[in-house]
Amino acid sequence: MTAGRPCSARRARITNGTVTASIANISPRSTSTIVDRSGYRRRVPSYDLHPIGRVESPLVDRAAAPKQGDEGSPDAWVVFTEDVRPALRDLAAGTDVILLTWLDRARRDVLVVHPRGDTSRPEQGVFTTRSPDRPNPIGLHRVTVLAVDGLRIQVRDLEALDGTPIVDVKPVLGRPEDR
Repeated sequence: MTAGRPCSARRARITNGTVTASIANISPRSTSTIVDRSGYRRRVPSYDLHPIGRVESPLVDRAAAPKQGDEGSPDAWVVFTEDVRPALRDLAAGTDVILLTWLDRARRDVLVVHPRGDTSRPEQGVFTTRSPDRPNPIGLHRVTVLAVDGLRIQVRDLEALDGTPIVDVKPVLGRPEDR
């Protein structure tokens, strides 16, 4: 696993399918109090993210899961909620997309890790690593769509654990002239 130094960040809450997190550039819903590095309490805005689906995967144990999707992850299904059905209409087998997930089992108090959990490597700040443990544990996964079946898409190269909430799907952009 990863070594790390804790910060005083607020933990994520999942209530009635809503993940509460701190993310910039969205209208705040409320505020939370955190303790900064100097030990001062300060108020920061909080935001609601609404999962649009979840991962169905044979991966259930973080320690046994590959670190990246192209390192031996099994094919998985992403199951979407009914309210986003129209957004799925142009997804097709063979398409590469970016899945944004909420890494709900990650630690939010880790700011420094040994890359890939390798203690022989020097510690680095989490913003220079792909560690799932970070203040706002948003997962970024480039996957290939294998099949589309209604509200379910089968994907390759997804290392997210079974039940991981899906936050968004974005296209992989090609060359500027092809956009």
